[in-house]
Amino acid sequence: MVGVTPDEQQLAEGFLFTDQYQLTMAQLYVEQGMHDLPAQFDYTFRSYPDYGKHQAGYCVAAGLGWLLDWLDRSRPTDADLELLASHESATGERLFRQPFLDWLRTEVDFTRVSIRAIPEGRVVHPNEPIAIVEGPLAIAQILETSLLNHLNYQTLIATKASRVSEAGRGRPVLDFGLRRAPGVAGNAASRAALIGGADFTSNVGVSHVLGHPPKGTHGHSMVQVFMALGGGELEAFRKFANAYPDDCVLLVDTIDTVESGVPNAITVFEELRAAGHEPVGIRLDSGDLAYLAIQAARLLNDAGFPEPGIVLSSNLDELAIWQILRQIEDEAPSYGVDPAALLGRLSYGVGTRLVTSEGDPSLDGVYKLTAVKPDSEWVPAIKVSENPLKVPIPGAKRLWRIYDDRGLATADAVALAAEDLTTVESLELHHPNRDGVSRALARDDISAVEELLVDVWNEQG
Repeated sequence: MVGVTPDEQQLAEGFLFTDQYQLTMAQLYVEQGMHDLPAQFDYTFRSYPDYGKHQAGYCVAAGLGWLLDWLDRSRPTDADLELLASHESATGERLFRQPFLDWLRTEVDFTRVSIRAIPEGRVVHPNEPIAIVEGPLAIAQILETSLLNHLNYQTLIATKASRVSEAGRGRPVLDFGLRRAPGVAGNAASRAALIGGADFTSNVGVSHVLGHPPKGTHGHSMVQVFMALGGGELEAFRKFANAYPDDCVLLVDTIDTVESGVPNAITVFEELRAAGHEPVGIRLDSGDLAYLAIQAARLLNDAGFPEPGIVLSSNLDELAIWQILRQIEDEAPSYGVDPAALLGRLSYGVGTRLVTSEGDPSLDGVYKLTAVKPDSEWVPAIKVSENPLKVPIPGAKRLWRIYDDRGLATADAVALAAEDLTTVESLELHHPNRDGVSRALARDDISAVEELLVDVWNEQG
């Protein structure tokens, strides 16, 4: 296989980072004189991630920042147009004709669209517009693929990270997933994990881009290489501690966690302390993590090290973390270990199950035409389906979050563009796809009303 050149990479990731049918539809609109028709497209998703044994009850919006970066740098280039000019139809005719290519060259600019969206990091729900794109029909159509690519995956991963963080009861969560992520999408996964609730990532490049210090420990191979050269685990730990005396986290399960790893770590920690340094912690990466965390804590406590942290990793997700914490609470007292103190020194390295969103690896986000403006008024556009979940809410609209008398979010309400929910005396809310399901809220039940969609990209970019 021949490697990809920088020019080819730019071709693949720039303006042509789209599906073929976006361009064929856009050409049709140009040839029919419809390309400048003002149009509105809504981005939403249809259902929460369902992981099989458990299901999300919310999502966390993410991906918008990198979408806006893509919009800012993506314009049709000479190379793009040359490539499109070479496409042929089934009969050998030019698929993309010269008037369309001329339109791409002279008129296509994403600053001609505007976007209102829910900011990254906010909780979002199905069937509500998370982003609304307005602009010329053909340009807004071309935007679909990139928008879905950026928002669907990062929202999925941010949601998973938020759930993991909640399961960890406020203890640090580290994203370790880069090596298991789908190619360079690992960068998007690391970014989304930080948005969703991860405290750090091992991804060095993205950490620096986002202003976060990268975090990591060491691998089993470091211990293995010293063993292969005639040394041992203790020598490997000493060398690592000498190199990083104030950042020393030792992976203790290469040989035997309880009989070798933790005792050797304690020896090195005593040497560090004698030299004026305090150890940071250990990492457990295999076996019964709850049991091993209890035993490690017992050994560390008995040796006078109640402070060093214990990093848990190995196929963790929110359910695994919840089970580990329950097991520690149940079993730690029988070993003379305070479960609350142990839980307070844990942190979690979460990788594969985070960046793959194991159990539900894709978000069913869609981008649907909801209105056009042939004259001075918006005309609703609707997609009809036998499945109510696939019927978008048509028309120009606004999205509001309703807070109850405790100050807690109680509902999101989709309203017509002309409706201002801050002035209403009462609300009757209807479920978007379940007939007859509604609830009423009196003014006294409402402490605040917040408009969720904000301008993030206007006609000047």
